[in-house]
Amino acid sequence: MIRFLLKGILRDRNRSMLPVIVVIIGVFLTVMLSCWITGIMGDIVDMNANFTTGHVKIMTRTYAKNSDLIPNDLALMNVSELINQLDSKYPSMEWVERIRFGGLIDIAGENGETRAQGPAAGQAFDLLSTGSKELERMNIKKSIVSGRIPDKQGEILISHDFAERFGIGPGDEVTLFSSTMYGSMTFKNFKIAGTVRFGVALLDKGAILIDITDAQQVFDMEDAAGEILGYSKGNRYNDEEAGTIASSFNAGYASDKDEFAPQMVTLRNQNSLASYIDLIDKMSGIMVTVFVLAMSIVLWNTGLLGGLRRYNEFGLRLAMGEEKKHIYKTLIYESVLIGTIGSVVGTVFGLLAAYALQKHGLDFSSAMKNSSMMTPAVFRAVVTPGAFYIGFIPGLFSMVLGNALSGIGIYKRKTAQLFKELEV
Repeated sequence: MIRFLLKGILRDRNRSMLPVIVVIIGVFLTVMLSCWITGIMGDIVDMNANFTTGHVKIMTRTYAKNSDLIPNDLALMNVSELINQLDSKYPSMEWVERIRFGGLIDIAGENGETRAQGPAAGQAFDLLSTGSKELERMNIKKSIVSGRIPDKQGEILISHDFAERFGIGPGDEVTLFSSTMYGSMTFKNFKIAGTVRFGVALLDKGAILIDITDAQQVFDMEDAAGEILGYSKGNRYNDEEAGTIASSFNAGYASDKDEFAPQMVTLRNQNSLASYIDLIDKMSGIMVTVFVLAMSIVLWNTGLLGGLRRYNEFGLRLAMGEEKKHIYKTLIYESVLIGTIGSVVGTVFGLLAAYALQKHGLDFSSAMKNSSMMTPAVFRAVVTPGAFYIGFIPGLFSMVLGNALSGIGIYKRKTAQLFKELEV
């Protein structure tokens, strides 16, 4: 029977072409948009994790309450001892020190006087240690626009946009003015090793990147850090695992009333990322539901039109003694075959489009210039294993549902009227 129905679908293209095209378009959009939105949301989460939040973050309790102000006077002390304890207790995680700071970059003229000044948002991490994964994690190598990565203390990276604005570049010296952990003013000369552009407006406006050892010396933060970030060694954020680790860590300090006691928070509890993480989990279901409903309505109407065109066909088959139940079954079988054909073709085209978006992406940098969110300028898709089958859900279900609804009309046919209809 399947071969018979398949021949009918292929030979009578007027009957099958429109439903197949509708299914192909719906499945194509489902697969492509699902991959694209998943990619965008995933990039946002990964970028926040790599630059600011980690998969988990440890701060003092008072620092956590005022973290937007970057209060390094409330920083963690004895971080080397704390990291040793963390390595022992949570071997599945990698722990790194970070210091965020704000300051003023002073650019001297030919005679040593100030030629220009500009505010900078700085971050210190392990730039120089052999085996450090921080360069890879923050995508430094690919972000270098001019110059090179620092290879010794006293060298820094600055935003390329900042460097262009003030006419400086690799080899030039700048002075960083800021405040120490104890509130006193500090300044230090640094040599620019290179300029970077991350494609993130929030970072590219005035970023300055220095080695963690330089930062600890400049800010009087020996064996101290504003934050300790933890990353899963698999480099993928797992919300359940992060929550378990944070709960375990915080339980160990529950009885400690010291306001400077360490506190661990997960990625989802920072930068308002909880809604994004929940949206990623629900996005596939939302996409499928929307397209199932939309396609079912379209296919229902298509089935009604097809049913009207096949009105005489169904009548003739009933007049020849075929049961209404059998006709209805063959209509459902046809819809399964049409849905399968359309789903396969739509999935192939959707995966090809998603792969193109994954490789090249769409550049929204002009629209993100004034964004205060840490989002990539190029939005890319990501082809996930689920993309290979997600399109079959709306493709098959909506096609079968649409034909099932339109096929109800078969049971309304009255045998007594068949011969009068056939005479006409």
